[in-house]
Amino acid sequence: MDQISVLIISDEPGFSRAVTSRWRGETDMPAFTLLGSDSHQGISHNAVDLVLVGGVEKTAMSPVLRALAASGKPAVWVVEDNTASSMIKQQLPRCVILPRAEGWMDAVVLVGIEIAARIEAERRMSGAVSARTSLEKEASLGRYMLDARHGLNNALTSILGNSELLLLEPGDVPPSMISQLDTIRHMALRIHEAMQRFSSIEKEMTFVERQNRERSAASASGSC
Repeated sequence: MDQISVLIISDEPGFSRAVTSRWRGETDMPAFTLLGSDSHQGISHNAVDLVLVGGVEKTAMSPVLRALAASGKPAVWVVEDNTASSMIKQQLPRCVILPRAEGWMDAVVLVGIEIAARIEAERRMSGAVSARTSLEKEASLGRYMLDARHGLNNALTSILGNSELLLLEPGDVPPSMISQLDTIRHMALRIHEAMQRFSSIEKEMTFVERQNRERSAASASGSC
């Protein structure tokens, strides 16, 4: 799983240092990128998962808010007063707003860890959905091949029978075509061998599936 990337936007060096130092005490350390409020366009240009904002002057809040809203990134904003909170809520309803009071660093890191955990869970879910879709496609292809196996075997039997008959009794077949007939017969045999492997795989899968059902039934009986 890719490391979570956190972008810190602040005009106050102490804010960034405090957050990164506090987060180092946790098990999972994200990758940090630090920007000033005048570089707010970096929100969309950086491949970040979470944005932390704090120590930003009120005059710089509006462009940062617009950039955050456009990026759609989850954000945590540490504010100095209620006026800033109201402004943020109006433009970023889903932003987590934390007052810069005693223990604010712990609060920022704890909320950040929760958001990071949610992001990782969403990534795993997305990966699982993609893997399931891929497996379903492969299963559909496998079922189609198994369903088509009977018709293919009949066609192969006809090709093999006619090519062998012509090789045994070439009649008026030109000598130059004999080697071609032998190639046709040889390729048909190879396809037949591949189809036989499909049959073996199907039998193995059926056997494993039956064993799994029996184990499940035995487990259910034992738990009663």
